[in-house]
Amino acid sequence: MMKLTLQQIVIGHCVVVHVIISDEMDRILSSQGHEIKCFIRRRSLMLKASTDIQAYLAYKQEECDEKNLKNTCFWKLVESGKSEQEAHEILEESEKGKGKQAKTEIRFQQFGINYKNLPDIFCQGSCILRTEIEDEDKRKVITVQAKKIASKNFLNGYPCLSENLTDLKQNASSIGEKHLNKWRVEHQMKQDRWIVIRIDGCSFSRFTEVHEFEKPTDEQALTLMNSCAMAVLEEFKEIVYGYGASDEYSFVLEKNTELHQRRHSKLVSAICSLFTDAYVSKWKAFFPKKELQYAPRFDGRAVCYKSYKLIRDYLSWRQVDCHVNNRHNTCFWALVKSGKSKREAQTRLQGTSTKEKYQMLSQEFGIDYNQLLLKFLNGSSVFWDNKEVNGVKKKLVVEYPNIIKDDFWHEHPHIIKNTDSMFTTLEYILFFTAPLTLCLLTRLF
Repeated sequence: MMKLTLQQIVIGHCVVVHVIISDEMDRILSSQGHEIKCFIRRRSLMLKASTDIQAYLAYKQEECDEKNLKNTCFWKLVESGKSEQEAHEILEESEKGKGKQAKTEIRFQQFGINYKNLPDIFCQGSCILRTEIEDEDKRKVITVQAKKIASKNFLNGYPCLSENLTDLKQNASSIGEKHLNKWRVEHQMKQDRWIVIRIDGCSFSRFTEVHEFEKPTDEQALTLMNSCAMAVLEEFKEIVYGYGASDEYSFVLEKNTELHQRRHSKLVSAICSLFTDAYVSKWKAFFPKKELQYAPRFDGRAVCYKSYKLIRDYLSWRQVDCHVNNRHNTCFWALVKSGKSKREAQTRLQGTSTKEKYQMLSQEFGIDYNQLLLKFLNGSSVFWDNKEVNGVKKKLVVEYPNIIKDDFWHEHPHIIKNTDSMFTTLEYILFFTAPLTLCLLTRLF
């Protein structure tokens, strides 16, 4: 497996967001060439003082230098004919002796590489800054390489940093990995609960307008969303079910999953980024005649549900919301296409009941709402089907069932197993103490 790392540091109000492009990027060979599937994990650090940020920056730049040194040696050894295993063993052996000096000797003596001649971006990493200009429209984002990004001279050289960072040291010492733990903000989801990661498109109305999606619903766009959801389930086997409608998708993880140690930020960022990556990479397959003008953005949130009833209630709520939105949008765009302005259409629909919307569609536009495609009415369900078909026992499928009723869940009990007890603890107490209570009340009265 190939490992790539991206360090992007956002400074302001002593908050640092540490972004990593997945520990391991899966290379998938396809008939059309090489396709890389990746996802991004996020970690958040809460730093109290400017000197803490200096120490963190010094640590990250030192880590960048060490990784670059190791990777340069590793791949030069591989290019010289060593296997990857042999290259790893040589580097591990060198670390037992002279450490960094040994790697420098390998690079210079065996391959004639002068470290000072390597591009700064390899050895020093990159700082992304916003220039401070009074006219906000003329502000630019710049990329800078510097030998000591944690030094007072560097940080005070940019107004966007010096205004927020005070009481800086002239030079900061790097802190170790173990010291980062006291700064990390890691919220772990509670055990023995289903985790739901719900992703939602950001400013998706504009995205659909720019890319001229069909209104009220673009079937091809929904199919693309479903394909992205399937990619997520294929990557993360701990996800047992996905439900999607419009520009959102909810992913249900198995109750006792330990994916990313149940850490909120890692789960949300990994699934959001993989979904976005899939959307971009699959775009051409679904819209061959449309150029992707810019990548979509999805945000996410994670929620825990303790009981089978609660997780079912959540999914039912999302399907009800799908019905409500689809019904409204169908009426709205029918009015717009008939010549009404968007404001007039919105005014016409304000305060109308479900029955009135059905009548409007039927009587004014000849649309039988209940005959629309199920994927529009019910949304999409993505799950692993355990039924054996043509000798295949497990297959990832997309269906459009009614998930509010029990029929679907009784037909596929393996998706979300009902582990709820018949009685809650309180119900048990009431059940067994009720006769005694009734007897006492009878004697008193």
